[in-house]
Amino acid sequence: MSTDVQIDEKIEQTVKEPSKYRVVFHNDDHTPMEFVVELLMTVFKHSSVTAEELTLKIHSEGTATVGVYTYEIAESKGVEATTLSRSHGFPLVITVEED
Repeated sequence: MSTDVQIDEKIEQTVKEPSKYRVVFHNDDHTPMEFVVELLMTVFKHSSVTAEELTLKIHSEGTATVGVYTYEIAESKGVEATTLSRSHGFPLVITVEED
């Protein structure tokens, strides 16, 4: 005895893109601009020109978004930059915010 089963319903799959998070540098009076430029080039892979432009924006406007990533990458880069800053004795504040 053979039983054939027909399924008429369709399964709908929705794929949601992961949320993006901004890494934001905050201005302070103690971290040298040259150090910020170096961080932007090494950790965030900005060119020297872009790193300098972002550093000037941080200095003049108080904050600047230096990258937008998935949460894990944003958090990792934020921690890496903060660790490097502290190891050099600088109080640079870096936050990760939902985009």
